[in-house]
Amino acid sequence: MFGPSSNYTSLMRSRILTAVFILLCAGLSEAQNEAAGIENSVVKVFSTMRYPDPYKPWTKQAPSDATGSGVVIAGNRILTNAHVVMYASEVQIRANGSGNKIAARVEAIARDMDLAILKLDDPAFFKEHTPLGCAANLPEIKDAVMAFGYPVGGDSLSVTKGIVSRIEFSAYGYDPAGQGAAGLRIQVDAAINPGNSGGPAVVGDKMIGLAFASLGGAQNISYIIPCDEISLFLSDIGDGRYDGKPVMPDRLQTLENAALRTFLKLPADTHGIVVDEPSARAGAPGLKKWDLITKIGTAPVDDQGMVKISAATRVSFQYLVQTVVKNGTVPLTVVRDAKPMTLDLPVKAATPGVIPPLDGAYPSYFVYGPMVFSSGSIEYLGGLMRNNQGGLLSIAGTSLVTRIFDQPRFPGESLVVVAAPFFPHRLAQGYSNPMGYVLRRINGVAVKNLNHLVELLRDNTAEYVTMEFEGAFTETIVFSHKEMLAATEDILTDNGVRTQGSPDTLAVWNAKGTK
Repeated sequence: MFGPSSNYTSLMRSRILTAVFILLCAGLSEAQNEAAGIENSVVKVFSTMRYPDPYKPWTKQAPSDATGSGVVIAGNRILTNAHVVMYASEVQIRANGSGNKIAARVEAIARDMDLAILKLDDPAFFKEHTPLGCAANLPEIKDAVMAFGYPVGGDSLSVTKGIVSRIEFSAYGYDPAGQGAAGLRIQVDAAINPGNSGGPAVVGDKMIGLAFASLGGAQNISYIIPCDEISLFLSDIGDGRYDGKPVMPDRLQTLENAALRTFLKLPADTHGIVVDEPSARAGAPGLKKWDLITKIGTAPVDDQGMVKISAATRVSFQYLVQTVVKNGTVPLTVVRDAKPMTLDLPVKAATPGVIPPLDGAYPSYFVYGPMVFSSGSIEYLGGLMRNNQGGLLSIAGTSLVTRIFDQPRFPGESLVVVAAPFFPHRLAQGYSNPMGYVLRRINGVAVKNLNHLVELLRDNTAEYVTMEFEGAFTETIVFSHKEMLAATEDILTDNGVRTQGSPDTLAVWNAKGTK
């Protein structure tokens, strides 16, 4: 009785186990193929950097080598982080498992979004390395994520695992003035280390974004630039240039205080973000103080200025500015004087501040006798801060510190600074080291920018040149114009400075004969 039945049962069990094994193997094989496909799309990026020297603007820092990661995307392109190739004089890539490096060049770059596109000198590379597609939607919280890249300490592809832990809208924070763009950031707990930058983060078989940073001093808090942001970047550079993300520069405040709500005569069921200081928009309809923004597009804005982009995720309504903009305007619903109204608000890319970042360029400069002048930049100020000179400048009241968040007061305004200490020369005898001083006036004329300074020196006919600087502890410097001109060439030679100025300032200097 038990014999035939047992044989049948054993046979069925065997068949079932075989089927399960086949299915498992098929699933495993599929997963392995997916992983292999992803790995085939990830490259290691080699860069030789020549960073600017803001304190010796006539030269560059010594070459330094760096590595990062990149990923093949549609259009025979490689996507990576801007900081991986910024100021790179040479870029190469190497595919996973390959011993050959291929020359590459930077085709487009956005420092403020930390994204860059590389093109290869050998397009045949893309016949064997297929693009990795971007996910159509943002990942969900707790989604399993894998980060691919080439962290330092090894030469082979690294894969780390984790989960999506947070999605938020925040600024990159590349500079003290906060002039990096704000955007969506995906927080993951997968380990991301130096060298991972530019590598893809993957959920399933789709890229959800690009690894770009980890939080120092914390454990397993890393950040991904999502595909939403990547798509904006790729769309922006479609015409061959990067214009920048549209922003609303208006100063806003929350509607959480009961007295503020009462003051504005708003009912309890009306929600939004309050306009504290509207930005000027010449000749265009704009916001007014005490306007309440209740919707951006069709999305309701809450009393903290947040909008829902999924069931579990709220972000600043500013995120939607970049997604609902059309023909340079953003549709808003506002409550003004207790009455609702619609408004198509003009928006554009952020205007660089009066102290801008170099943004991949090298600093302009001009040498006049033993003095080197340059334009104030975030990089220049950052160096002063690191050397503990920023506090002294703040106490002195110089605009290099006090105007760090300001916009230019007129078109073309920028700060002119003494970039370096005096070159050794008798003409500087008796004067204090003016490095870091902001030039205010030349012979009583307010200096608008570096080129304007060059014009004033070029066209000067007075015997002496007087220089007045900002700050409580500065002094007025007086030179003989003729002696300064006569000494300049010898000073350049003695100090190994090849040219008196950068190409832009020399063009101004040579536009007319000096007098």
